[in-house]
Order: sequence, then structure tokens, then C-alpha cells
Amino acid sequence: MIKKLFLLLLMIFVASCGSNQSVVRTSQPDPRKTTAPVAQRVKKPILRPNQSKKPEGVVQATTTSSTQNNASSSEILEATTRVKVTTEMVLAYIEKYKSLAKENMIKTGIPASITLGQAILESGAGTGPLSMQANNHFGIKCHKEWTGPSIRYTDDEENECFRKYDNPSGSFRDHSYFLTSRPRYAELFQFGKDDYKSWAYGLKAAGYATDPKYPEKLIGLIERYQLAKYDAEVLGKDYVPVVIAKKEIVYTEGVEKYTVVKGDTLYSLSKKFNISIEELKRKNNLTDNSLSLGQTIIVK
Repeated sequence: MIKKLFLLLLMIFVASCGSNQSVVRTSQPDPRKTTAPVAQRVKKPILRPNQSKKPEGVVQATTTSSTQNNASSSEILEATTRVKVTTEMVLAYIEKYKSLAKENMIKTGIPASITLGQAILESGAGTGPLSMQANNHFGIKCHKEWTGPSIRYTDDEENECFRKYDNPSGSFRDHSYFLTSRPRYAELFQFGKDDYKSWAYGLKAAGYATDPKYPEKLIGLIERYQLAKYDAEVLGKDYVPVVIAKKEIVYTEGVEKYTVVKGDTLYSLSKKFNISIEELKRKNNLTDNSLSLGQTIIVK
């Protein structure tokens, strides 16, 4: 009995020793696994809700977020086609902004007719993309001194920087400041405050617009919508409405004739009747580009 018990204990002892021997591996250990403590492998501390100390990386994230917020004030607009407006839309625009134009005239001496005419022309009576999305009614570009919000828009060049305003009044105010603060526009203020024609041509001569027909377009708007009456109101003068002659086209034996009215040029007529300037001059025996009011010319 004792001998059997001894043999049983000996077998148990041998079995326990065998279980402590090394295990032979048939594959290499995973190099990604490590026995190092997890805490040693964490390079950045974890920020918990009750921690007051911010971990590394949070400051950088905040700076990046701030930069993104500043960048969001500058947007990119794709180029759009020329806007189309109705007479009712233009009249509504004039009614809305005439008081602002008159106030600016009192403060700066810029004719209200010029301010309104340029605003209508530049903004499409408030329907253009810059006026709709940036409250910029005069197409004023950023220039180096501008530090406010901006918007990107393709005009003379691709993605040019234009000023963005909280409301249209800021655009009207900047337009007045733009003309009064730059030396190249100083000559304009030698003209009469109700001499909108000289102002229109003076703006083009000073480099305000690149469109060669800018003065004619501006004068045409002022006279069509009787904007000069607001100049007269500010100056306390009587206003004499401008009578725009009705354009007439006469057809005689297959020849189409046209009577020249104020504002017409060979260029504008060539576009209107789809004929080249040289052809107009040839048909009418013209030696230069001059036209006279009431002159009848062949246009076809």
C-alpha cells in the first residue's frame, strides 16, 4: 500500500516538471506586439473632461481651426453672364437708394446721379453676383489697404479679390471714399456738381472703367431714368427733364435708314444692326466716326 502511494506521488512530480519545459514555436512572433507597458507607447496624453491642462496637439488644432475660420470669409464665385433687368426693377432700385446717393452728395460733392448711375450699371440694379452675395454695388476690388472680408470673382482677370460688405450702405460709402481719396480723381471735383456728362467722361479718363463705352452707358442711364433730378434737389435748383428723342427706322426700297439720337455712336449702331463700322462708313460716305444728332444714315 505504501509502495503504491509512493509510486503515485512520483508520477505526479514527474508530470508537473514536464509542464514547465519551454514550448517549441513553429512560427515567428508578431513584431507588432510588445510586452512594454501600454503607458509607454502612448506619445500624447489623453485629455479627460475634468483635466485643466491641454495636451500637445490641441493648440495646433485650435490654430488650424482659427485659420480655417478666417479663410471662410473669402469665397470663390464662378463667372456669370450679363444680368438682365426690367424697367420696374431699375425704378425700384432707384427708389431704394436715392436717399443714400443724395446724402453722399451732400457729404462729398459727388453728384447723386453719378452715384446712382454707376450703382445701376455696376450691380445690374442690385441683381449682379457681387451685389447679391457681397453687397458690393460698385465692383470695388480689395486693393492693398483692404483688411475686411472679401470675395473672389472673375472679372478682368480670373478670381480677382473684391470687397465684401455687411450691407449695401458700406459699398456706397466706400465708393465715395474711393473717388475722394485718390489723386487721379481730383480733377472730377472741378466740374459742376450737376455736370454729370463731364463726370462720366472724367471717370473714364481717370481709369475708373476699362469699357471704352462706359461714359455713354452711364450718361444713357442717367438721362433715361432722369437721375439728374436728385442733383437738382440737393442743389436746390429747378430740374428740366431730358427729352430723349424716339429712335426711328425708315425703310425705303429695301434700304434701311436710321435717325441718329443722343448717345448713338458708330460702335453702338454696328452692334445694334449687326454691321461693321467700316461698312457703315462706306454706305454713308463717312470719313471719320463722327455722328450728328438727327443725322440719317443707312444701316442696311
